[in-house]
Order: sequence, then C-alpha cells, then structure tokens
Amino acid sequence: MNLLDSSLIYKGQEKILVAVDCIIFGFDSEKLKLLLFRRKVEPLKGEWSLVGAFIKNNLSLNNAAKQILLELSGLENNYLQELQTYSKVDRDPGERVISVAFFSLIRISDFELKSVEKYDAHWFDFDDIPDLILDHRQMVDDAFKRLRAKASHQPIGFELLPEKFTIPQLQTLYECVYQRKLDDRNFRKKILSFDILTKTGEKDKSSSKKGAFLYMFNKDKFDAFIAKGSNFEL
Repeated sequence: MNLLDSSLIYKGQEKILVAVDCIIFGFDSEKLKLLLFRRKVEPLKGEWSLVGAFIKNNLSLNNAAKQILLELSGLENNYLQELQTYSKVDRDPGERVISVAFFSLIRISDFELKSVEKYDAHWFDFDDIPDLILDHRQMVDDAFKRLRAKASHQPIGFELLPEKFTIPQLQTLYECVYQRKLDDRNFRKKILSFDILTKTGEKDKSSSKKGAFLYMFNKDKFDAFIAKGSNFEL
C-alpha cells in the first residue's frame, strides 16, 4: 500500500504552536525558591517568565522538558512531572500557543550557576515572586498546590534537600510547603517513627556549637515501609 504524501494528509488544517514551560522549585535550607528568567524574545521581552521552549518535531513533551532542565541546570534525573495543559485561545499575544507545564524539584546546592547566568535566570523566594508574563503565575500556583498535595503523602520533599540534612532543615521545608508552623517535637517524633532516615553520625554546626545530626533519606527503608502497608503522612 502506498503511503499518502505527508504534505496532503492534513492539508487545510490549522497549525498551532506547542510549548513546554517548567516550574522549577528549589530550597536553600531556609526558604522555598522559584527559578525565573528574563524573557529574551518579543512579545514581552525582558519581563520575568518561567523557563520554556517550543516543542521540536523530534522530541516528546517529556523529553523536551528534560532537555530544558539539562541545559539550564547541568543536571540529569531531576524530579519532573507533567502538571497540565494551558490552552486559552488568547493566552499568548504573539500567536496561538498551547503550553504543557511541568514542575521540577532541584537541589540548589547541585545547580550550576553558569547556566543560570547564561539564561539570565534568578532564584526568587516563593513569597516574593515578581509579576510574570501570560498565565505563568497560574501555572506556578497550580504547581504549588500539586507539590503541597504530594508532599503530604509522598517523600518528594527529599528531592529539594541536600543529600545530607538535619531534622530542623527538613521541618523548615515542610513548613514552607504547608505555609504554617509545625510543632518541633511532634515533627521529629513522627518523621523518626517512619524509620526511613539514616543517621550519619556527622553534625551540622553552622547554627550552634552543639550542632544537629545529619541524616540521609533511605529509599530501601522507605520501600520496605510502604511494602508493610504503612502510610507516609506528614
């Protein structure tokens, strides 16, 4: 069977641009952060924007998002999840553009600053985000809701922490995500009761002479914890 000429199969159909936008969260041991960059093209050149790009014909949506993160951070295997599609007809004044948003969690300590400078990017405190172009603020708000929902029953918060962290640092992260203060004693008791952390024996003495012990997330222990039918809820 002869294949139809590819130029005729969808002849007469309108062409619509498809983009990927990435909501990139980080954590600096004190505050939740959002990575933004100055838009380099018109319309709205020079204004703050999420990091994104139009889809190339040889890439899937997921691979396009991975490529953006790799080029920006120099890191592979970042936590990445598709959020949702934004398709209002007039969302972009330049052209009809459908955007598929992804959100990612990155360890700021592993981030390559040269890549940030290349993209004219900047980490903003989550509670001090500037005005964003188009519907990017809606994307950020939707991603934050998803992050908060997942953090309550999945250990994705560890994707934002250094490999070694203190219990107070972990608690501060969850306070940023939940946007409320948590009881110190109850939080420590609960997280240690899960038995999913490995105590390193090392201490972080940056905030006191006595210091706080450093821990590591133990995926094997977490898998065993879940296999027993236990629930991770913080």
